[in-house]
Amino acid sequence: MEMVPSDENELVPKEGMFWSCRQSIFDEMKKKFSQIENAADEPRVLCIVQDTTNAKTVNERLTLNLPASTSLRKLFEDVASKAGYVNNTFDLVWGSPTDLAPLDHSSDKPLSESGFEAGKKNFLHLTDKDGEQPQIASDESGTADSSGLDDSSRDRFVGPLPRDGTVGCSSDYSSQSYSYSSILSKSETGYVGLVNQAMTCYLNSLLQTLYMTPEFRNALYNWEFEESEEDQVTSIPYQLQRLFVLLQTSKKRAIETTDVTRSFGWDSSEAWQQHDVQELCRVMFDALEQKWRLTEQADLINQLYQGKLKDYVRCLECGYESWRIDTYLDIPLVIRPYGSNQAFGSVEEALQAFIQPETLDGPNQYFCERCKKKCDARKGLRFLHVPYLLTLQLKRFDFDYTTMHRIKLNDRMTFPEELDMSPFIDVEDEKSPQTESCTDSGAENEGSCHSDQMSNDFSTDDGVDEGICLESSSSAGLKSKSSLTYELFSVMVHSGSAAGGHYYACIKSFSDGQWYSFNDQHVSKITQDDIRKTYGGSSGSRGYYSSAFASSTNAYMLIYRLKDPARNAKYLDVQEFPEHIKYLVQKEEEMEEQEKRQREIERNTCKIKLFCMHPVKMIMMENKLEVHRDKTLREAVEMAYKLLDLDGFVALDCCRLVKYDEFHEYLERSYEGEEETPMGLLLGGVKSSYMFDLLLETKRPEQVFQLYKPGEVMVKVHVVDLKTETIALPVTVRAYLNQTVTEFTQLLSQATGLSADTMRIVLERCYNDLRLLYVPNKTLKAEGFFRSNKVFIESSDSADHQVTFTDSHLWKLLDRHGNTIRLYVSLPVQSQLNRTISQKAGGDSGSLEDTFERAKGNRKTVEAILEESTEKLKNLSLQQQQQQGGNSESVKSTEACDFENIESPSQETDSTSLDNRELENRIQTSDLESNLQSEERSDSDLNNDRSTSSVDSDILSSGHSSDTLCNADNASIPLANGLDSHSITCSRRSKANEGKKETWDTAEEDSGTDSEYDENGKSKGETQYVYFRAEPYTSDDGSGEGQKCLLVHLDKRITLAAFKQNVESFVGVPSSQFKVFRVYANNQEFESVRLNETLSSFSDDNKITIRLGRALKKGEYRVKVYQLLVNDPEPCRFLIDSVFAKGMTVRQSKEELLLPLKEQCKLNLSIDRFRLRKKTWKNPGTVFLDYHVYEEDINISSNWEVFLEVLDDPEKMKSMSQLAVLTRRWSPSQMKLEPFQEVVLESSSVDELKQKLSEISGIPVENTEFAKGRGTFPCDISILEIHQDLDWNPKVSTLNVWPLYICDDGAVVFYRDKTEELMDLSDEGRNELMKKESSRLLKIGHRVNYSPRKEKALKIYLDGAPSKDSSQD
Repeated sequence: MEMVPSDENELVPKEGMFWSCRQSIFDEMKKKFSQIENAADEPRVLCIVQDTTNAKTVNERLTLNLPASTSLRKLFEDVASKAGYVNNTFDLVWGSPTDLAPLDHSSDKPLSESGFEAGKKNFLHLTDKDGEQPQIASDESGTADSSGLDDSSRDRFVGPLPRDGTVGCSSDYSSQSYSYSSILSKSETGYVGLVNQAMTCYLNSLLQTLYMTPEFRNALYNWEFEESEEDQVTSIPYQLQRLFVLLQTSKKRAIETTDVTRSFGWDSSEAWQQHDVQELCRVMFDALEQKWRLTEQADLINQLYQGKLKDYVRCLECGYESWRIDTYLDIPLVIRPYGSNQAFGSVEEALQAFIQPETLDGPNQYFCERCKKKCDARKGLRFLHVPYLLTLQLKRFDFDYTTMHRIKLNDRMTFPEELDMSPFIDVEDEKSPQTESCTDSGAENEGSCHSDQMSNDFSTDDGVDEGICLESSSSAGLKSKSSLTYELFSVMVHSGSAAGGHYYACIKSFSDGQWYSFNDQHVSKITQDDIRKTYGGSSGSRGYYSSAFASSTNAYMLIYRLKDPARNAKYLDVQEFPEHIKYLVQKEEEMEEQEKRQREIERNTCKIKLFCMHPVKMIMMENKLEVHRDKTLREAVEMAYKLLDLDGFVALDCCRLVKYDEFHEYLERSYEGEEETPMGLLLGGVKSSYMFDLLLETKRPEQVFQLYKPGEVMVKVHVVDLKTETIALPVTVRAYLNQTVTEFTQLLSQATGLSADTMRIVLERCYNDLRLLYVPNKTLKAEGFFRSNKVFIESSDSADHQVTFTDSHLWKLLDRHGNTIRLYVSLPVQSQLNRTISQKAGGDSGSLEDTFERAKGNRKTVEAILEESTEKLKNLSLQQQQQQGGNSESVKSTEACDFENIESPSQETDSTSLDNRELENRIQTSDLESNLQSEERSDSDLNNDRSTSSVDSDILSSGHSSDTLCNADNASIPLANGLDSHSITCSRRSKANEGKKETWDTAEEDSGTDSEYDENGKSKGETQYVYFRAEPYTSDDGSGEGQKCLLVHLDKRITLAAFKQNVESFVGVPSSQFKVFRVYANNQEFESVRLNETLSSFSDDNKITIRLGRALKKGEYRVKVYQLLVNDPEPCRFLIDSVFAKGMTVRQSKEELLLPLKEQCKLNLSIDRFRLRKKTWKNPGTVFLDYHVYEEDINISSNWEVFLEVLDDPEKMKSMSQLAVLTRRWSPSQMKLEPFQEVVLESSSVDELKQKLSEISGIPVENTEFAKGRGTFPCDISILEIHQDLDWNPKVSTLNVWPLYICDDGAVVFYRDKTEELMDLSDEGRNELMKKESSRLLKIGHRVNYSPRKEKALKIYLDGAPSKDSSQD
């Protein structure tokens, strides 16, 4: 037997050793399984962690499923491991709300006791700690190394960082083809980002570039701000200096630029304006030069960035040269030459093209002053000075005259890391004996011009220190050329299209030679490969990009620095700062520390709504209480007391805070005995929003605060007095949902002092839903009580207790209380009304005041009316219940009640009705109508009485509601959603008609109004009456002398007919002679004409206006007539309002229009020389023929609109089978559109249309092309677009198929001669025509597609604010 050593170094059999190891493994596995089983039994907590420390990871989630016993310390360790961060370098806060204090990373408290809920999702946010990003854990596993990848390959993020929520960003901006390295924390990169205010990425890119320029930064630090000379807020250099100090010393990941933009004089709207970074650079440099005048930095911009160019013209016959000197701050390089499809491939090519001279010959010859004639000449540019900092702008934005759009050129253009400018310096050594002509563009010491000098040899310029002079001598020039090597250090990249995009900067640090991407608040390391990817285009391709809105990411501005060890500066270190900068650093550090402390306080501050009923003014006040979580309840009461300014009204010890639900007006609980409890504990922690509010409750000194326990409900109790028919103001009591009705009755008895034995309790569960509580043992919850409730109680010994509740006096009183509303009614002007009445009645009717008094004196008592109307209402409801087999609870349903069928009591024939009939007898209807028309001729609702001559007297009333939206001129107002008012209000049917047998047909349902008389000829207003009470008063709104109004209390179940009948005596004319308008917001008015519709849609304090004028009769429609002027700039003009009736022919309606058109519109027309046609919005439609009958051949509705079109010739439309088309000729050779001409077709054939077009234009049929117009009439289109944008000559044989769909009259058709060539426009001519077209189309409200969005000019205001007329620039 083989022996082997055991763990104790003793020899044991090999077989025994095997079994011993097996048993040990088994025991270990059993132990682990046991732990797993125990863990399975333990509740688990699901944690979902969102990393908010950078823009890329904000959409990622880390999920951890941990046992509930896991400690917070272990949670932080697990999150750090999973997220790849160093532990203790980040915070974890609750995801909802987001402003809670961070979790304690060192706590051993289990998750179950730290606010985590087992079995539910617990959302956490991973945030920066103390304003610094989490440190990324180093990878010690060697995974990257083993795979042959370097550090940059192990990055967590690929692509340029997107900016969350930034407007105008292109999708290419986050292209995954870019392999930038990961987001490094500020402590690792050493750089701070800039926050994008909205669309200020262009500003951030330029500021970071200037900051990373040592010479500019150091010079800015050396400038000292003088407080006595300027305000810090408006000082641009000071705010830039302060920004640079923060970028160099701040511990934040990103800082704001609002102080800098405020010094520019910009407001918040400027943050939403995107501008060109090159334009900003020029404007900012100009502003700095103005601010630095008379300082050492006065010439800083010129010393660093300014160069000089020589612009010359040389005669090729005599050699005479004329030239001038220009300065430049940047060199604009063309991407693609004008008219060429081939782009320059590199910056070197573009620079060579920039200085390449052109020959002036032919018609462009140059007039030589020496030769005294036009000669061939050479025109070009030469560099005289190249600046120390060379700025190259790649002109990627252009205008495409073919599409009339701004475009971005995304062609590939390479640029070197080191640029040698010596090849672009002209050193030709030819001498010319001729005299040169010298002009100066404004630069200093340009040098004098000498005869017999070399064309490129100039005098020395001593005015530039940093520039490289190339004009001293030949040897000096060669020396300068040998040292013209520039190194690239900034690439400002534009990502997007010409319509919008995003800027960011790639900048090389002169400290370590490392390239960084400064992308707003994110700073990351990048490589040289990433720089090459900003060349644009596709690798190796220089093809033509035709899309006007192509979006790509490419370099836009390049900045080079001259390689000169003697001049190249280094960044100033903190220890090298001037004293005033050290003081500024100290001040900013103190402010940053103060902000940090303030943020800490904010994160621990509870913010909750605070309410209080003012003890004296008795109004509910609202405010926001901000209290630190550690403040006690007692301290919070003091803060609320001061916040609400109650000192002097109530003592502090008479106030307390209680938990309150403002929505339900419910007091949830009070906090007795918890005065020293911290508010954070009482409120459940610091949250962004709370599901409850706080109420500062007050009391009188002798009172005692009531105890509010959790779980109680609040009840507002109204005491009803049947004798006086009054309902008292509410008394608040608190009850429990599990209380019985008996217990609740005892509670109310104690609170009100009423007898519990005779008490009736009525619960109003919702609006007008009254429920009598009569089951003693039923709980309040079962009865429908909630947090806040309203009950009515009555306790008396009257016999009303013995009556069924719905028949009782109590029910009637509560029913009236729930349905009575208060309305304000404006009456017609008194002077006009009195004049109208006195003219026709001889003045016997008396004044309007007498009418008011007479009406008031003849009114029945409110109680009698209430009793009678309610009794009739109840009887009718019971009858309907018996007929329909309904139960007793359906009696009160407002949907089943028909208040229109309540017969008026016999007593209604009182003196008021007699007065009305006497007044009506004295004033003849026809005379009154005529007089009203003469008095209100300006009112567009006036109608000629003859319009009803053909109306059948047996036409039934309609079923549609018809409220006409009116403005001050009574013209229709289009609604916001494009629908007319009829389409909105037609669904508002009165439910009072349900259950009645109707005999209406389709035409009658669309008639849009009701007759004011029933089948028996009796006024409907007399047969419908519920509660109505009116009191006259004088309006104080200054609406005019004699203006009278009514304050009306009525049951909103009253019909419009009954309402008109009731106010008839106050108006002073019969109800058929005035109209009712409902007044909405902005004083818009709807005319109400649906007489059998109730006022149930009205609410308290709504307004009604009554105007004189004949109301519509049955079967009539109010129609608005517009004139169609097809060749007028305003083709649609309102004429008059008229009335059409069912059964009337089109010719009859035309006859009715003749007189009003002549009197009101001065149109003297012949009935055969105008037509009526359908109007759909602004589009002319079907031509109505004279024999057509309304409601039979033509559907008509309320608020109807028609076109009236004056004809030059007799009507050509004789049949509905014909088709009237509006045609317009386009002449491309003249760039002109001819006036409209109507063509009447006998069919829908395309061949017939072409034949007709040929007849009216003279164009051969085979050369005629046509296209359908787009949009609403008159289908306006720019003449720069019509030739290529319309779908000319569609391949169809009929007009009623796709893509034409010309099936009705009024379609617009453009046509042209296909052999006619388009006018060849010059650039100047095209621009001039574009301006004219833009002006023309904008005047008529047409959107000009080719006109770009007007951009706000970029300005920097030196005084810190825009001038008053800046908006006009």
